[in-house]
Parts: sequence; C-alpha cells; structure tokens
Amino acid sequence: MNFRRLASHLPSLRSVALSVLSASLLIAAFPDFEYSFTAWFALVPLLVAVVDERKRKTSAAVCGWLFGAVFFFGTCWWLAYAPIHYAGFPDALAYGLVFLASAIAAVFPAAFAVVFAIFIGRFGFWAFLTAPAIWTTTEFARFWLTGNNWNAIAYSQAFDSSILHFASIGGVYLIGGFIAAVNSVLAASYYAFCERSSLLSRRISLAATGLAVIAVGAIAAGENKQYEISDSKAVTRALVIAVQPNVPMSGLTEEKWNELQKSHLRLAEFGLSRLSEDSKETPRLVILPESPMNFAYETDARSRDFANGFARSKGVWLLLNSAQPDPETGKFFNSAVLVSPEGRKAAQYDKIHLLPFGEAVPSPLEGVLPAFVGNFSFGSRANLIPIGSARAGIMICFESHFSDLSRQYAESGADALIELTNDGYLGPTPVLRQHLANAVFRAAETGLPLLRVTNVGISAFISSEGKVIEPSAAYTEDVRVWKLYQAAGTQTLYTRFGDWFAWVSVAVVAFGLALVAAFRPEV
Repeated sequence: MNFRRLASHLPSLRSVALSVLSASLLIAAFPDFEYSFTAWFALVPLLVAVVDERKRKTSAAVCGWLFGAVFFFGTCWWLAYAPIHYAGFPDALAYGLVFLASAIAAVFPAAFAVVFAIFIGRFGFWAFLTAPAIWTTTEFARFWLTGNNWNAIAYSQAFDSSILHFASIGGVYLIGGFIAAVNSVLAASYYAFCERSSLLSRRISLAATGLAVIAVGAIAAGENKQYEISDSKAVTRALVIAVQPNVPMSGLTEEKWNELQKSHLRLAEFGLSRLSEDSKETPRLVILPESPMNFAYETDARSRDFANGFARSKGVWLLLNSAQPDPETGKFFNSAVLVSPEGRKAAQYDKIHLLPFGEAVPSPLEGVLPAFVGNFSFGSRANLIPIGSARAGIMICFESHFSDLSRQYAESGADALIELTNDGYLGPTPVLRQHLANAVFRAAETGLPLLRVTNVGISAFISSEGKVIEPSAAYTEDVRVWKLYQAAGTQTLYTRFGDWFAWVSVAVVAFGLALVAAFRPEV
C-alpha cells in the first residue's frame, strides 16, 4: 500500500524521459559541447512533462528536480577534479558529493515546475505567458539564496550569439528570459494542438511560434563583425602586458618557486619588448594573474623586493595577486596590489566575494570545516585602481560571476575591468570556458572592456560588446599586449538599473500566485 501511495506521486516514465532529455539538450549548449542553439528548445521537453503531470504537483516537482540534478551534474562534474587530484578523495566520494550539491541546486528547477504546473492548472493555455517569468524568478532566487547562479541559461550564449547586445539592457536575466520565452512558445504549440485547445489558442500559438522562429533567426543571422582592440578614434590610456605563466598547482619547492619567478620576468620582458619606441610616453601596465605562487607583498621581503624592483627598473605599473594581512582579524585578504613605476605600493583591492569553502567557510561552520585554499577575510570596498590617468575595477577569480561588482565599477567611472584568475585547480575541464562566459557577460552588461589575465588560461581581451579577442591556449605560457582606452563616459541601462527584469519577473509570479489563491477552481 505504501509503495502504491508513493508511486502515485511519481511522474510517468514518459515524463521522466522528457525531463532527462531536456537536461541533456541544455547540457549540450554549454562548454565543452557548446551547441548553443540547443538552449532555444532545451526546455520544451520539460514543459511538456510538467503539462502532463500538472494534476499531480509532486510529480511535476520530481520532473523539475530530475532535470536540475542531471543538468547541474552534467555541467559541473569538474568540481570533483580538485578533491580527487589534490585531496586524495576516492572518485566515488568526490563525484557523490558533486551529485549531492547538484541535487540540492535542483530544488530551484523543481520550484519552477511546481509553479508552472499550478498556473497550467488554473489558467490553461495562457499560463505559457508566465513561463519566462517563472524561470527567471527561480534563477534569480538561486543566486540570492545560494550566492551562485553558475550556468544560468543565458551563459550558453556567451560565445557565438549577437543576442549579447541585450545584456547591456537587462543583463543575464533578460537574455535568459528571452530564451525561456522561445521555449515556452514552442511548448505552447504542442499544448494547443495535442491537448485539443480552442481554435483561438491554436492560431495564437502558430503566430507566436512563427514570430519566435523569425526572432531567433534574425539574431543568428545578425551582424558578426570582426572586432579589433585598436581604435584610432579612442584615447589610449595605457598599454597592458598580460602574463600567463602556467604555474603548476603542486610541487612548488623553493627552487621551483625561484625558477617560476624568473619565468614571470622573462614573459613580462618579452611583452615589453613588443612595444614600439614611440609608446614609451604611454603608461605601461604589467599584469600577473592569481596563481599558487603565493606572493605576500606586505609581509614577505622577497615578494616586495621582486615587485618593487621590477616596476622601478622597467618604469612600469605592476599589478599582482597577493595575500595581504588583515590587522583586525589576524587573517589575510586575497588582494590585488598595484605597484607604481617608482617601486611603491600605489593601490590595493581586497577580494569581496570569496569562494565558499575554497577561500572562506560560512561562519556557522568556521572552525569545523577547513577551507580548501585558505580562510581569508572578506574585502568590503569596490575601489578603482589608478593606472596613469586610467582607472580600472578589479575582479579576482570567482568575482567575475557577480554583476553587482562590475556595475559598481562602471558607476564609479571605470575605464575597464580587469580579472585576475586561476582555474588550474580544476584541471583541463569545461570550467575554463564556463568561467570565461561569466566574464563575457560582465563586459557586455557594463559596456566596458574586460582584460582577463589567468594563470593557466583562458586569458583574453573581451570587448565592450562581449566579443572574446585573442584568447590564449590553456596550460601554456603566453603573453598578450593590449591597449587600454578611455571609456566613452556613458552608462548602459543595465549599469543604471541592474536586474530590473528579474524583479519584474518576481512581481509577475507573485501576482499570478495571488490570482490562483483568489480564484480556487481550476480551468
């Protein structure tokens, strides 16, 4: 009897298959597959499954949860790489923990499925109008409740879609909402014809499908111009030498450390040698990425002498990652330190968004669980750093995931964004391009170029339109020389108003739920 009762709350095998198919299609849209077009119809099977299970909300929730668990595990399995290779975890344990995290994150797609099932039950065909708002609301909730919105559906379009233009209007949520809308239109057509809906519903669904196909086709066929870093009309504020040193994640003996320090100098000098003689009057900035080299500018004389001496001898600005002391807590900040051409510290930015369990343990668990990299103090101020007459906003690693930080920099008058990162602990896995996708959206949202300097790759100049220019190969030494221009001085709509589309979506869902509560009978 208990088994029969349990079975009555589970979806049909058809709905299970549709949910898994939906997750698989969305996985295919992300690195390493990058068939970005599949995102435009990936949610259709899930929506169909929820329509089938709409009278049993628990079954609908299971469909959403199954979709989420498969999708998150299928795109984030690389989280097991570091525990296996550096902490000695058995493969089964590491992947089991990743699946557990995926199962928890799957609560949000489950919530999407439940709300959509409720709306279908109450409003019938017209509920498809609310699907984009529901999807956006659950992605927004995932970010606010977990601090993480990794691989939100819009990130699937980071590399080969002119839809990125809309990021400057409504950010990642506006583009995600548009993708969900196209999926909803396609699913509505299925509903209208297979559920024997009214003639009006069929005509509306046909017209909407036609418009969706035209819109997506127009985006796909949109302008695909070749972007270049040089711009004869813009004022060059600085010349940037980006160093990708490819520091290994382990085995850093003192001898190896000294060799790698010389390698940093060699690569930087090579980049400087590529500059023309007539550019010496322009400020030059050498950027060293976040890496396991563990520079400690404030507390280690060797690190300080290295940085000050190089900047002074070459007459350049030097930006490097450093563990800087926090006198209030006795811990350290994960910082970016800027050294002037005179060989003195000119500015410091302390990382605000620390990687949970990697760089900081949430306060209730602090002292109980260790942090993977170190237990750092949280920075508190999004301050711009000066590079000659230019000003830049710094993001360290995981911070390229947070649009609020890049927006603060843009509002403060930044000429560019600079990201220092090291993804080496996660190996040659899809994380390299998935992380790059985050940076692409931060540039497109703010209309500012983003200079991404990494330890093992992918280093790249990202234009203000979100175009990735001169990406480096992964796990190789490399050097890039870029120009940093004066910003246009205008702010994008997203910079000014932030996640307005997400808040509108929340309001739509809240209003819909209020209507459901007010009018009990189902359609």
